[in-house]
Amino acid sequence: MTKQHGNTGLTRIINAARYSMRGLRAALVHEAAFRQELALFVVLAPAGFWLGQNGVERSLLIGSLMLVLIVELLNSAVEAVVDRVGAEKHELSGRAKDIGSAAVFIALVNVAVVWGLILL
Repeated sequence: MTKQHGNTGLTRIINAARYSMRGLRAALVHEAAFRQELALFVVLAPAGFWLGQNGVERSLLIGSLMLVLIVELLNSAVEAVVDRVGAEKHELSGRAKDIGSAAVFIALVNVAVVWGLILL
């Protein structure tokens, strides 16, 4: 049996929560797109809770909004890593950023489809 390194149990959970809060704070401070999508969430999530006729509809309406935030956080992480690697233009760097942006776009289209199908 090998010895595990690092924190385990409650300490690991507390540290993970702290890192997550640090990441959310960084996104709020440094990412305008995340702030815009969070504002959209703050406005539409209560509407989704009110407009949904049952738990499934409410979870789809609100969950589709949460998915946008998740994808935006991942896109921002990719962009930060690409920017950290180097400032020079590179085809793969541009491709990585474009693919991350496309993922956010698909998540936003998903919101429109879910909301449209449920409400119309």
